[in-house]
Amino acid sequence: MPDISPIRLLVSDVDGVLTNGAITYGSGDLESKTFNIKDGLGLRLATWAGLPVAWLSGRRSDAVTRRAAELGVRLYEGIADKDAGLRQVADDHGVTLAEIAYVGDDLNDLPALLLAGLPIAVADAVPEVQAVAAHITAAPGGAGALREVVEMILRGQNRWDDAVAVYLGHLRGATAGQ
Repeated sequence: MPDISPIRLLVSDVDGVLTNGAITYGSGDLESKTFNIKDGLGLRLATWAGLPVAWLSGRRSDAVTRRAAELGVRLYEGIADKDAGLRQVADDHGVTLAEIAYVGDDLNDLPALLLAGLPIAVADAVPEVQAVAAHITAAPGGAGALREVVEMILRGQNRWDDAVAVYLGHLRGATAGQ
């Protein structure tokens, strides 16, 4: 397992990491993407454990904007230059590049992966991305890969049990309030 002790921020690509990379177009401007619910809960656990999460995407998408808002994730979209994008994310969050775990899947992620302190590839990432990754997930993009990363970081930093306790507290509070 890579050294995760310095990680203070998790940054992820969207298409191909949080989704399986498919984009479905309907009539008009309708665009559809499928997100894995396990990734969503993993992102909430990260936030509750004090590990902020940001998404860095080369595309703009209403579906991604909506999902980021639902999960309370800071979204940086329409950023083709992921080198500059990751530097901006680091500045905005007050962390160094060495304190960032970045998860990617394709060639456009290489600049960010090469800068990040902990470069991570999803299982179905292209070979060039896997070659620079310090860790490769067991799950492919869109199938719980980001949840796997969150769990690895929080367990490695001894924050997993606290995150689960906070989550269960939220469930009890939601049940009691209904």
